[in-house]
Amino acid sequence: MTLQDSSPDTASTPVAQIAKPGRVIALLVVAAFVVILNETTMGVALTNVMADLGITAATGQWLTTGFLLTMAIVIPLTGFLLERFPLRTVFFTAMTLFSIGTLIAALAPGFEVLLAGRIVQASGTAIMMPLLFTTVLNVVPASHRGRMMGVISVVIAVAPAIGPTVSGVILSTLSWHAIFWIILPIALLALGLGAVWVRNVTTTRPDTRLDLLSVLLSALGFGGLIYGLSSIGESASGHAAIPVWIPLVVGALALALFVARQIGLQKSDGALLDLRTFQSRSFTLAIVLVVVVMAALFGSLILLPIYLQQVLGLDVLAVGLMLLPGGVLMGAMAPVIGNIFDRVGPTPLVIPGMIIAAASLWGMATFDENTGVAWIITVHLALNLGLGAVFTPLLTSALGSLPPRLYPHGSAIVGTVQQVAGAAGTAAFVTIFSVTTASAIATGADEVLAKAGGVHAAFLVGAVVASLAVVLAFFVRKPAEPALGAAHPAAH
Repeated sequence: MTLQDSSPDTASTPVAQIAKPGRVIALLVVAAFVVILNETTMGVALTNVMADLGITAATGQWLTTGFLLTMAIVIPLTGFLLERFPLRTVFFTAMTLFSIGTLIAALAPGFEVLLAGRIVQASGTAIMMPLLFTTVLNVVPASHRGRMMGVISVVIAVAPAIGPTVSGVILSTLSWHAIFWIILPIALLALGLGAVWVRNVTTTRPDTRLDLLSVLLSALGFGGLIYGLSSIGESASGHAAIPVWIPLVVGALALALFVARQIGLQKSDGALLDLRTFQSRSFTLAIVLVVVVMAALFGSLILLPIYLQQVLGLDVLAVGLMLLPGGVLMGAMAPVIGNIFDRVGPTPLVIPGMIIAAASLWGMATFDENTGVAWIITVHLALNLGLGAVFTPLLTSALGSLPPRLYPHGSAIVGTVQQVAGAAGTAAFVTIFSVTTASAIATGADEVLAKAGGVHAAFLVGAVVASLAVVLAFFVRKPAEPALGAAHPAAH
């Protein structure tokens, strides 16, 4: 069944009638930036929250783990939501959930209420990126998608990168509650502008049904993997609540059953996540590289602050400011990379980008207790330069290679893969760091030197994996523009 075959949604506005699709996309980009920025602000604030609420690190970590688990459970549902409901309805649901969750967190008197607020926030956050991807694919013609995906790359890569900086600046003068009070009015403004600007630019399928067994298997599969991967670092330090293999095995088995279920449901177009997206070679190859890139990004995001604080002895604000130039660079170059992609395709960008990213990780493997700040910032800038050159081409190649009827499912898969890859990268870097550090301390090494050795080992493994991924970069190609049956206006 194609979009042209599906039942039209009478509430939908044809794309050709959207006078300024760029305005709608700009609003969605800002909204997505805010919700993703919020995702990484809690990491730096965790110490303050623990002291204020009188909770342990193991308890406080659930503010991050609970958020990730909710994301992992909700994102696979977005393919169904974007097929079944109009874009306007999905947008208001996402931003309303996020705003309510932010208000709950801002008012939270204790841990339980704060955790509830984070979970409600995550429910809205999970919807925003697939919603943004699907809107761009439906509104923007293939010849202009590169520059739009370049803007979206700012959300995906820069928002998480500057989250710790924003949090550090706020916490230097205010309490952790202020993080949520500052985010709330921006979310409410986006909600108000959405009432004026957002229109239904996608065709829906009112007859789409939700397979509850798929939802259950998806929650167990992706939730189990995220929880297991997130717990590996704690397990390596001997602080895991349950054996880490249990959620990983449950997640893997549930995921296998989920895949089998989707393959069966695809025959009647009833899959929660339509895996026929992987029949596209461009989509599959790009997704594999996205896994490597996201793992490298989030692994370095978690390990660099640990290194800067625990090895070099820098404070939170200094760490945030040191990581800021890399995020700014990636944001500044994203639209430029998008324009280049529209002209020359992905190959001239992805190959040098992966080479630079791999070389940067090799540079980070040289970090020790005596490394100068200038070298750290330089290597971090190079890593963001390389990753920034790769993000936009990979995402555009992946999603642009799909037929329109699979856009919602492709967007949901990309979002899900990003979460799993981010958790895997974080787990891998932290585990290698923790195990190497513990081993060195056990042999009588100085704690700071042991941690420096752990950092070296983690980045060394990351560099090797990234170097292997460089080979795959040579096979990325620009997908052919699918025939949509109607011309799309360029975004303004």
